[in-house]
Amino acid sequence: MFSAKSLFQEILDDDESFRLFCSIAASGESQGGWENGRISVLVPQSEQAMAPKIARHGADEDKHGRIFDALLKKRGLIPVPVPPETDYTMLLEREGIGLAHEKLKRDEPLTVRDLIVYLSHSRVTEQRASEQMEMLRRHFGDHPEVGRAVRMISGDEDNHLAYAHEELLRFAAAGHGRLIQRTLRECALAEIRVYRDVSLAVMAHMGRVLGWPRARSAALAAGIHAVYAYERLAGWHRMVSLRMPERRNALGGPATPAPEYA
Repeated sequence: MFSAKSLFQEILDDDESFRLFCSIAASGESQGGWENGRISVLVPQSEQAMAPKIARHGADEDKHGRIFDALLKKRGLIPVPVPPETDYTMLLEREGIGLAHEKLKRDEPLTVRDLIVYLSHSRVTEQRASEQMEMLRRHFGDHPEVGRAVRMISGDEDNHLAYAHEELLRFAAAGHGRLIQRTLRECALAEIRVYRDVSLAVMAHMGRVLGWPRARSAALAAGIHAVYAYERLAGWHRMVSLRMPERRNALGGPATPAPEYA
């Protein structure tokens, strides 16, 4: 019988699967860093107080990308090209979720509606990231190779989620509640589809790298489909609720530096 812990341990123990995992993770984090960096530059004048927090969000994502690259370097590994079907960030953009890269490449100020789209995207995707990193922190927070990275990234993702809650509640209080709920629902339903598809693609690649028997790959795929069925039925609701976080102003101040790896 396999578990999330045993599955990740198997990926961690093999250089090629670890290389693929870190390459996918680093690419996604770097894309998130670029997106947040551009958004911070394009914040409208009326919402300039958000700009340093969005920049901090981007700096955190860039840092996470560097951490995954450093984990590879420590093992003497180099990144591999990310298979397009495993590119979570790109596939979400193709679904129309979040702000399009074409918009972000222009030097035109964003609108309040754009910021709500951005924050709704963050609320949904950071929920996923926070949950995944909490699982890794629970099982691998004390691991000698990846423990520090897991703990730092997990704390950052919790901050990002808290920030999205607080900012969306502020916009809701300003009269944007219906737009926020509609956008959150659209984001959540698209995200769970993309997450299913990316999970299936990643597990297929891992299965080939690690030589999994067909029965094991089929069982993992069935588990991914079962998670999607639950999320499509009811689980997506956890991604659209809003509550004031215990961590207030979670992205105030500078980003924490990445740990050093010898």
